[in-house]
Formats: sequence, structure tokens, C-alpha cells
Amino acid sequence: MTSWDIKPQGVQGQLKTVGGNAGELEKALNALLTAMSEAAQAAGTAVPGSQAETKLQGPVPVGAPPLSQKAMGPVAAALGEYLTARKPEFKSMAERIEACILGAVKATNEYLEGDLDQAKAAQDAAKSVNLDILREKPGGKK
Repeated sequence: MTSWDIKPQGVQGQLKTVGGNAGELEKALNALLTAMSEAAQAAGTAVPGSQAETKLQGPVPVGAPPLSQKAMGPVAAALGEYLTARKPEFKSMAERIEACILGAVKATNEYLEGDLDQAKAAQDAAKSVNLDILREKPGGKK
């Protein structure tokens, strides 16, 4: 029979390491998004003056400035398309990391609970053997 030898403290240490690495990945992805946003803004537009704005139509609250949107150049549009296409992959990475961590925690907890159940069963068995021995009368008769 194969036996298990899981050390909860070792699992906890590994989960801390994975959690730290996941935090670093989150920082890297946030830095990527910030850098790409800055690159998109710095790339300018194909419109002379690069500060071209498009006036948007629609109701505007009294006293508010008219709605407008800065023109977006081809580089900004391409970066936006890239991020939109990669968004499911970024989300999937986070979900897989979370699932792995939660799965490891759940498996370790189940292992510990199984150990406790086995220990209780062994204690109950030992208790019943001890009671049987105490019930026996001298000479081996019950």
C-alpha cells in the first residue's frame, strides 16, 4: 500500500512562495498595462497636431464642458487591440494560480482530517481492546 507523507508546514511554505510569485506577476502585469497605456498616449495620432479631439454628440449637463474624445492613432489602436486579445489569457493565469493554491489548501486540510479520523479510529479500537482486557476475569474467562 502506498503511504502519504504530507507535511502541512512544508505545504504552507510552498504556498507562501507561490503567493509571493503571484504578487510579483500581478505587479508585472500592472506595469505592462501602465507602460502600454503611456506608449499609446505618447504615440500620437495620424492627425496633424496630435491633440485632435472629436466632439461627441449627446446631452450635456448644464455648466459641464462639451463631451470630447482625443483622436487615437494607429499605434494606440493596435496596443488596445493587443491588450483586448490578451485579456482572457491574463485572467486565465490569475484563475489558474488561485485554483492551484485553493486546491492545495483543500487537499492538505482533507489529508489532515483523514489523519485525525484514523487517529480517532485507532484510539477507539485501543479503548475497546483495553475494555475487553479489563472485563476478563483471572484465568482467561469472561
